[in-house]
Amino acid sequence: MPVFDTVLIDKDPRHPRIARLVLNRPEKLNAIGETTPSEIRRAVEWAEADDEVHVIVVEGAGRAFCAGYDLGDYAEGQGREGKGDHPCRQEKTPWDPMLDYAAMKRNTEDFMALWRCNKPTIAKVHGYAVAGGSDIALCCDLLTMADDARIGYMPTRVWGCPTTAMWTYRLGAMRAKQLMFTGDTIPGTQAAEWGLANFSVPAGQLDDATLKLAQRIAGVPRSHLMMHKLVVNQVWHSMGLEQSQMFATVFDGITRHNPEGMWFRRQAEAEGFKSAVAWRDSGRNIPEGDEARALVAELEAKLAAARAAVPVNRS
Repeated sequence: MPVFDTVLIDKDPRHPRIARLVLNRPEKLNAIGETTPSEIRRAVEWAEADDEVHVIVVEGAGRAFCAGYDLGDYAEGQGREGKGDHPCRQEKTPWDPMLDYAAMKRNTEDFMALWRCNKPTIAKVHGYAVAGGSDIALCCDLLTMADDARIGYMPTRVWGCPTTAMWTYRLGAMRAKQLMFTGDTIPGTQAAEWGLANFSVPAGQLDDATLKLAQRIAGVPRSHLMMHKLVVNQVWHSMGLEQSQMFATVFDGITRHNPEGMWFRRQAEAEGFKSAVAWRDSGRNIPEGDEARALVAELEAKLAAARAAVPVNRS
């Protein structure tokens, strides 16, 4: 059995035709760390290579499915005196969009292993599947949700663009635009009503309802499951999914390095990540253009003063 740092993979001991892929950082609501995308891909490859497995259920340990990227690592405390440049939070100017694109495209391709896998994948969502966590959920073939679970992409308000570009394909243009323009999340009940989720049930019934669906699928020959999945997936290919993901991934990098993105980063560094997120999600106007540039300068001065006030340890 493969061993990973942030995910678990195994066959269900009672139902060996069902593999369980568990996002396993419960102390951080299964936030996506640096190794998580590649570990998801490798876990899927393991399950795909096992002829006994017919279907893969993806779930989260603890209180949530996935709270998105571990942005505390990406946004807070990573400034000019922090850990240095990361392709997705570059400090050098002018920034290199292709470095960012290459890094984020790898993550997108790793998540898409769930979609490309020849075996059906089911995302079982409780708690939250937000930001990058919604990317993981929507790369699965099917989605089951607890009634009170929430799904959405709040960083569309600032500092993010969904790189998998799945929302339009799942919801259609009008509803996808509503969620992208507002950054709002919706509960499982609404996701099911809109057709984003296959169904939602009370949280206490989610395990049994998802297992029942997985068992029903697992009784179908692997060859048939593979053919049906390929037929449906090629429709999305012909509708330009790959091109949409390319644009979305480039734009995601721009959102993190344009004036608005730099304001969000400096706000997180100076006032804390929770402060930046609270502003983003509150409905307050997001600073933009010259206003954002002016605030970036103020916040950088504040950060420089704070660093200068720290005593130097000369021991």
